[in-house]
Amino acid sequence: MWRWIGVILIGYVLGSIPFGVLIARWVRGIDVRAIGSGRTGGTNVLRAAGWQAGLLTAIVDTLKAAAAVWVARWIGATGLVLVLVGMAAVVGHNYSLFLGFRGGAGTMASIGAAMALWPWNVLILALTGLGVVLTTRRASLGSIVVACLLPILFIVRALLGASPWEYVVYGVLASALTLWALRANIKRLLRGEERQISFSKS
Repeated sequence: MWRWIGVILIGYVLGSIPFGVLIARWVRGIDVRAIGSGRTGGTNVLRAAGWQAGLLTAIVDTLKAAAAVWVARWIGATGLVLVLVGMAAVVGHNYSLFLGFRGGAGTMASIGAAMALWPWNVLILALTGLGVVLTTRRASLGSIVVACLLPILFIVRALLGASPWEYVVYGVLASALTLWALRANIKRLLRGEERQISFSKS
């Protein structure tokens, strides 16, 4: 049991690595936490440091959560342990050990851990989210759609016998965590006050 607790803690530490802060500081010499929403994910980095920095942040945030699950599987974890490791990585991203338990909304980290559980998740979720963002120019709406789609994918796969039901737990918890982080954005969307994003800044 102690081995699996250690693996879950590793997942949290990996998720806690604030790549958005590091990238924004490297590219623009700024603290992304002092700009816009104050979050450390790709959207706020895009606003603060340009689309290249935002894209790089999104990629590495995806990979850090995926790496946590891959490491756990390599050690021998299965089922619920993999789910907990993936969730730990998302929690680490949102409540980073290195940033006084602040962070991002967890969308890309959620996709990353989901990708490690089933590789096609990254294509389905990322393309769906990107399509919503490009169409509406509202990153939060893309994140909300991804959060709602994530448990549905795992439920369908579980019903088909293609993945264990434990993965549904991941989908539900990751979705809930992202939607909780975006609760202020959801209120602004309902009022029609949510900011749009621009890709023109280099």
